[in-house]
Amino acid sequence: MQGGDEGSGASGSARAELSASTLRRLERASGGLATASITAMEQRLPWFSRLPADQRSNVLLVTQTGVSNFVSWLQDPTEAIRLTAEAFRAAPRDLSRWVSLRQTLEMVRTAIDVFEQQLPDLAKDESERVLLTESILRYTREIAFAAATSYAAAAEARGAWDARLEALVVDGIVRGDTEESLLSRAAALGWEPSSEATALVGSAPSDDPPSIVYQVRSRAARAGRSVLLGVQGTRLVVVFGEASDGRAVRDPAGTLAEAFGEGPVVVGPTVPSLAEAHRSAGDAMSGLRAVVAWPDAPRPVASEDLLPERALAGDPEAERLLVEGIVLPLTDSGGALMETLDTYLEVGGVLESCARKLYVHPNTVRYRLRRISEITGRTPSTPRGAHTLRVALGVGRLAKSRGLW
Repeated sequence: MQGGDEGSGASGSARAELSASTLRRLERASGGLATASITAMEQRLPWFSRLPADQRSNVLLVTQTGVSNFVSWLQDPTEAIRLTAEAFRAAPRDLSRWVSLRQTLEMVRTAIDVFEQQLPDLAKDESERVLLTESILRYTREIAFAAATSYAAAAEARGAWDARLEALVVDGIVRGDTEESLLSRAAALGWEPSSEATALVGSAPSDDPPSIVYQVRSRAARAGRSVLLGVQGTRLVVVFGEASDGRAVRDPAGTLAEAFGEGPVVVGPTVPSLAEAHRSAGDAMSGLRAVVAWPDAPRPVASEDLLPERALAGDPEAERLLVEGIVLPLTDSGGALMETLDTYLEVGGVLESCARKLYVHPNTVRYRLRRISEITGRTPSTPRGAHTLRVALGVGRLAKSRGLW
């Protein structure tokens, strides 16, 4: 507050001391000052000379407005905020897209140098030169703050638009859209369409979207993965890509799961591209609906590990995967493996009882169980493996009775 009072007092003295003839000279010189500023930018800033002519003319317009408003500010310093904001309001809306904030500040600094060199010469005497120099410093400070405010507003607007676009992309993935528009929208967000994609679903940690975005993106950065995320009611959907560099963690799903709320988190299978991400999201959604049947499921849990629960919940895709991944390979390997598995499960997993019932040596049962594990990826001697295999056999018999294989 003290700084503001001092500024107002100094500016007020500038308005009182500057003569009318000096103010007229400043008005007449405004065009030349703007042109001199642009010339200095072309000489000092290599990137500025590479801008197209229309963009340089836009910068000239902003500079001319700033110089003109400086003269008006000298006459009425209480208008500082409005006049500095108008300098950037006169610029085209896409100015911040082709000129960065750093480059804008470089231009402001160059213009300040030109003003400091030429404006004092327009003063009538030494006291006016001092007042002009002080006024330049205060006004250009306001210009710098106005530039930062303008860019911050543009960034917020882009962020809000990107968030809406990202939500549309994630919603399209969940719905199963494979249209080209989905890929083009994802590309606009910086996603590489050919990148692998993996869906992760669970409950949202809160009802504050900015907080959710921060939590997910901070963990995505730690995992070295690009992400797309969407909040659908109380559900959070995250699609993450392949590793972007060598610093990526080994378990990105586990790292990202920390950003979810309480309850299970399900990971879909990794698919080759974003165009197929709907398959990963569909499996993850199915797993999320069925995971309640497995209270001790790990977090996160792969949708493939939930095939038994998904099949019991009536998911035809899970039934197909169980038949194709377990039943058909065992059938193709000969009847002995299928008979051994069926018997082993019926006797409660007691190896000796299984061997007696089959009239074979226990070592033969051990060999066959080992072959079953190699073929199916499920271990009959573990509770979880036995449960999955038992459900798979039941699903296979039902499918065979319906003539599906």
